[in-house]
Amino acid sequence: MKRILITTGLFLAITATVFGQTKNFIDQPYIEVAGSADTLVTPNQIYIKIIISEKDSKDKISVEEQENNMITSLKTLNINTEKDLTTSDMLSNYKSYFLKQKEILKTKDYILKVSDASTASKVFVELESIGISNTSIEKTEHSDFENIKNTCRTKAIVNANKKAIALTKPLSQSIGNAIFISDNETIKESSIDDALQGRIAGLDIVGYGAKRKIETPKIEFRKIKISATVTVKFVLK
Repeated sequence: MKRILITTGLFLAITATVFGQTKNFIDQPYIEVAGSADTLVTPNQIYIKIIISEKDSKDKISVEEQENNMITSLKTLNINTEKDLTTSDMLSNYKSYFLKQKEILKTKDYILKVSDASTASKVFVELESIGISNTSIEKTEHSDFENIKNTCRTKAIVNANKKAIALTKPLSQSIGNAIFISDNETIKESSIDDALQGRIAGLDIVGYGAKRKIETPKIEFRKIKISATVTVKFVLK
């Protein structure tokens, strides 16, 4: 019985302490401000989706042969195909499609990662030259996103502090320590130019037959916008 009373008394004491701390936080004067910061970075991770299929080949070239041709061509651009070329369907490398219940067409999807727009342009031209035209930009990213995000958070906190000082100075008051900080969602906005949606535009073929010439398109990716917003409560003196 005594043990129960002691336990109950300890619970009430802890509850009162927590309630008192919460009440003190609410009762003390404070100022709440929001700070934000953003930056633009050029993507250095560009993901290209490549689809090869028997149905895309007029001469019924097998997917395996097209794959070998693709890898050989990409290596001429100094691309590490073992590292940067992967199949997008990890469960099954090949997909089979049945047409008219007789003909079976096989297709395979890939994702190729390159580091800049110039290399991406060369990839599109090289693949087009060997008859692989089903290509598109899957997404763009930046390898140092986490560090850039933290830099934006730091700048957002600094901006919040400056805003709090600007608001209190005309009142002959000042701010104290921060008693509450909320890190709101960090936003990454990345968009691909309209000309790059779906199949790549700008691959102009000049001439006919074996002498055809494919003009290298000039591709420019919009910069990735990374922004951060924080909410801070400062003690008001």
